[in-house]
Amino acid sequence: MTEFQNIFQGQRLMAILRGFSPAVSVTLATTAWDLGISAVEVPVQTEDALPSLRAVIAAGRERGRTVGAGTVISAAQLDAVSRAGAGFTVAPGLDLDIADRSAERGMPHLPGVATPTELQQATAHGLTWVKVFPAAVLGPSWFTAVRGPFPAVNMVATGGLSATNAAEYLDAGVQVVAVGSALRDPAQLSRLAELTRQSSSVGVSA
Repeated sequence: MTEFQNIFQGQRLMAILRGFSPAVSVTLATTAWDLGISAVEVPVQTEDALPSLRAVIAAGRERGRTVGAGTVISAAQLDAVSRAGAGFTVAPGLDLDIADRSAERGMPHLPGVATPTELQQATAHGLTWVKVFPAAVLGPSWFTAVRGPFPAVNMVATGGLSATNAAEYLDAGVQVVAVGSALRDPAQLSRLAELTRQSSSVGVSA
């Protein structure tokens, strides 16, 4: 079983906590964990996001949860999030060098893709899990179309998704849907909880 199979085992959703203070990030991470969403990512596109990452990692450690760092696109960021204790890294694009450097530091990497060419490059490099971004722009039909030539790829749909449209992407063959602001919307929480209950396991490839 690969690292991401373990991280996403039984998961249909992932929480992305971008741009929040440490306190708000911990509150939203706790909301996600209480809903049954165990996979949480804190993007670190700027250095001032690192305190939020550290705070969520500390909270996750108390609950036995692995927390990832997102928008990791440089060696300096890899060093910073590794020191913070991130369990995995995520990027908006495909950089095989970053993927390798992250893995060398014990953090499996989820690269971003948006084209069949990038998917092919990722799979040729042995990456069986990818982040597809921006998912809402590509639309559910994109996932249905690329599932044919890439049946072994596990896709995490990210960008512009919420409780209201997550099911469309899951039905299109996505393994996991990433949500962010939905966790702050009380009207969406019950639907998110329902999505987490709909499957006790995620069908994935090695």
